[in-house]
Amino acid sequence: MDFFIYFFITIHLHFFQAMKRVVITGIGAITPIGNTFSEFSDALLSGKSGAAPITRFDASRFKTRFATEVKGFNVTDHFERKEAKRLDRFSQFALVVADEAFVDSGLELDKIDLKRAGVIWGSGIGGFETIENDVEEATLNTGPPRYSPFLIPKLIVDIAGGHISIKYGFRGPNFTTISACASSSHSIYCAVDYIKLGRGDIMIAGGSEAAICKASFGGFSSMKALSERNDSPETASRPFDRDRDGFVLGEGAGAFVLEEYEHAVKRGAKIYAEILGCGATADAYHITAPHPDGLGASEVMEMAMKEAQINPTDVDYINVHGTSTPLGDVAEVKAITKVFGDHTFDLNISSTKSMTGHLLGAAGIAEAIACVVGITKGVVPPTINHHTHDPALDKRINFTLNNAQERDIKIAMSNTFGFGGHNSTVIIKKM
Repeated sequence: MDFFIYFFITIHLHFFQAMKRVVITGIGAITPIGNTFSEFSDALLSGKSGAAPITRFDASRFKTRFATEVKGFNVTDHFERKEAKRLDRFSQFALVVADEAFVDSGLELDKIDLKRAGVIWGSGIGGFETIENDVEEATLNTGPPRYSPFLIPKLIVDIAGGHISIKYGFRGPNFTTISACASSSHSIYCAVDYIKLGRGDIMIAGGSEAAICKASFGGFSSMKALSERNDSPETASRPFDRDRDGFVLGEGAGAFVLEEYEHAVKRGAKIYAEILGCGATADAYHITAPHPDGLGASEVMEMAMKEAQINPTDVDYINVHGTSTPLGDVAEVKAITKVFGDHTFDLNISSTKSMTGHLLGAAGIAEAIACVVGITKGVVPPTINHHTHDPALDKRINFTLNNAQERDIKIAMSNTFGFGGHNSTVIIKKM
């Protein structure tokens, strides 16, 4: 019996000693407040709002007539016209941010083992705009319905990751995580696991979403999920404020090049930060509403910290899901208070959705990037648009209201939750 106990302990220790470290060596971003990582970083710290009246379609008949659109994105700056027509906007975003991250990483394709390089991408909806446009065009035709042969390849959710893989010739894992607003956070989780377990050296992970179209707005509006503050779009996303009335729909994309630590060091790569741990849980409660006590949210934070082998007091900053919905913000704060206890009042907490709006499947990666910005700059991005205290929230909590705050962030946490009760947490450490 003693032999078997010894054998089990030896194998167990060997397994954990063999776990690889995962670092971020490249970043790309397209968001409503900046079309590159650098622009996004600057806008985050200056408290810029990306909300404005909708330009992508006539929204005059809708209750909500504003969104956080990506601005100044010229497709022909990145793609030939023929190629652009074969790509939904969410795939266009994906390819552009992946390329920015790849170039930023300094990787050279002829020096990579392409069998150990992969792409794990996230999107909650995929080619929603393509579905709407093609179906409308086909059904309005008085003759036989005529659908584009590119309809299916443009709209399927996995296609963005497929395009990225093809562009770089990465022959390692290539699949898409689909968990609503937690999709790109789960893509990071999966990519980190592949590298930690020694199944790959390099992963492009992230997500993209481009669902600012009539059908999407109609659906979210019918759910009464969207803010209707049409008189002041730029202040509509106001997490933790007493008068918050729903989220602001956005679009965009982000990408990390994730790399095994020794692999990155060997080639002399620039390293932004290390991903210490991740977590994934389910509320198992309701298709859209959060658990009122934040049960799944508290469990996912605890899971991620256990994997990261840190204590609650080690965390300096939490970029919360913080969508600006009446129920969601309170439930998440309850979860944080439960997990962190008195340390809750020593944390900086902020919701960068107050600036970007809700990027749906791209939210997780955008907010993980915001954590990296905070770590590398020594500044906590703010929660803007706060005007009135919500009595349901403890006044002692530092929500980093309206202005960025200087702080030496050694460990940051990013929370992302999605319809269906999907929860994901990513923990990022300063190098």
